[in-house]
Amino acid sequence: MSDGKRRIGKTVFSAGSAVLVLVIVVLVNILLSRTTLRWDATEDNLYSLSQGTRTILAELDQDVVIKVFYSKHVVNIPSHIKTFAQRVIDFLSEYEQYGKGRISVEIYDPKPDSEEEEWAVKYGMKGISLPTGEQVYLGLVALAADQEAAIAFIDPTQETRLEYDLTRIIARVQTTDRMKIAVFSSLPVFGEAPANMGMAGPRPGSEPWFFIQELAKTYDLTKVQPDADHIDPTADLLVLFHPRNMSDMLAFAVDQYILGGGNAIVFADPLSLMDDPRMGPGGSIPTRLFNAWGITMEPGKAVADYTYATRLRNRNNQAENNPLWLSASAGAFLADNLITTNLESMLLPVAGAIEKLPDSIYTVEPLVQTSTNSVKVDAFAHNMNVNAIRRDFKPSGTIHNLAVRISGTFKTAFPEGKPAAEPKASETSPEAGTKDTEESLKEGKAPSVIVVVADSDLLYDGYYLSQQNLLGFTISNIFNDNLNFMLNTSEMLTGNPALISIRSRGTFERPFTRVQELERKAQDRWLDQEQVLVRQVEETNQKLSMLEQQKDDAQRAILSEEQEQEIARFQEEKLRINKELKTVRRNLRAEIEQLGTKVRFVNIFLVPLLIGIGGIIYAITRRRKA
Repeated sequence: MSDGKRRIGKTVFSAGSAVLVLVIVVLVNILLSRTTLRWDATEDNLYSLSQGTRTILAELDQDVVIKVFYSKHVVNIPSHIKTFAQRVIDFLSEYEQYGKGRISVEIYDPKPDSEEEEWAVKYGMKGISLPTGEQVYLGLVALAADQEAAIAFIDPTQETRLEYDLTRIIARVQTTDRMKIAVFSSLPVFGEAPANMGMAGPRPGSEPWFFIQELAKTYDLTKVQPDADHIDPTADLLVLFHPRNMSDMLAFAVDQYILGGGNAIVFADPLSLMDDPRMGPGGSIPTRLFNAWGITMEPGKAVADYTYATRLRNRNNQAENNPLWLSASAGAFLADNLITTNLESMLLPVAGAIEKLPDSIYTVEPLVQTSTNSVKVDAFAHNMNVNAIRRDFKPSGTIHNLAVRISGTFKTAFPEGKPAAEPKASETSPEAGTKDTEESLKEGKAPSVIVVVADSDLLYDGYYLSQQNLLGFTISNIFNDNLNFMLNTSEMLTGNPALISIRSRGTFERPFTRVQELERKAQDRWLDQEQVLVRQVEETNQKLSMLEQQKDDAQRAILSEEQEQEIARFQEEKLRINKELKTVRRNLRAEIEQLGTKVRFVNIFLVPLLIGIGGIIYAITRRRKA
């Protein structure tokens, strides 16, 4: 074969190879474009659908269309909203994949005066106004058959709840039935209407508490009146929220509801910080019901715990650790229970202690507990100087229950039957106030579950929620798991546990747990030294006072030799203890700095060094093979 033909053959072969490679590349791109490959390397799988969502998606009865309204055309949209919106859209593609054709996602850009904007308004989307006057929409609606559920604005500050919110509306449009929750509270959790106070002028109204608003998104809520003599048996759950001064008739109604197979959540409080000042401070422990349920809670006693103490500012605007305000961290939660799985923090201001009665026949399972570095104190001590609590603090070494789950087939708290009804002012007949002859239940028809929490203040908005106005829209930022605990419990007791594993996932913030543990140990050592110093101050003051009383009037302004010696001895001892306290602080800082040095070494030197060594080994291996 001539050289010319060989060159032509090589050229044709090269061209054919190039075309083949191009075809392979195109085919591979087409194949990969139809394939979703994901690897979530985060510890808590923050970017993957949880098992609860997959279960709900696998059991869908109706096809769901999710319409997303996002103002992508707006040039001046804040960067954090733009980034968050893309994450939402990417996350929704996971729903499409696991929905296996039952879920479809449609993206709309509601430009001004467009048909898309009309649809956004129709579905209740709420736009935020930019300083430029432009409207930005970021919301969605789920549609299935004749049902619809919307998220008017997807809050970027609540990204940790994104999967729960999405899955909740998908589950909601699958049925027309909504579960019912009956709520009794001596606090204005449902809000207050404006009222005319006469000479004092009008009193402004108030909005319902945030947890009530959140429950109303999923459940039909009914308000139980203080004079109620029965609880709606069709209610799927009963909530007693700070049931202060509950009448015997209402307590009997609660008792009969439980015996009928109903479930309940009870927020009892040794001292509510949210009580109406006109009523005076007080507790809300339904002792008779608690005894029937096999538990007890000491009235007027709260738990002080320096392991979970909260750093607050006192009346002098000085920061101090208050042991009566409990900031429960991961170690306080029972990891095996679905209600508390993966909860990370809760704030319980002035909480009591729940104990199981020795003769209880029911299952009492702790949900939230204190540490052993705790003790029960007078609940009114929260108004005292924290230094006074420190001075007398002696850990009991006992773990106290802050929340428990009680299960079993309960017996009545009213073995004598229905209590006599209290006569109303309008009742004048002699029969008024006599007992009802209706036969009451003495034992439960079916097993029930009751969750009891030794605090009610934890669901006051200010103790888990901060709100701010952003561009005319109220943004809510939830900074602990108080609300999550309430919603988890409600869903668990109303028979919808699949959503619990969704909301109770880890947060995107990773706390320095090692540093927190070092600080906690140093604080315990500090407290011991401080208590020694405080006791010595008191002893010295007592001795000086005794020596002062032994002098006559002419010597009152003169220090005796014994007083001078006592003062000198105390000052020497004070200097020694202060040096020890400084040593504790210095060692703590040294340990934290040493830990930081190790982390920096790993990040800056060790990882690049390992990568470099790996590259050298790979190069040597390739050279040997060549």
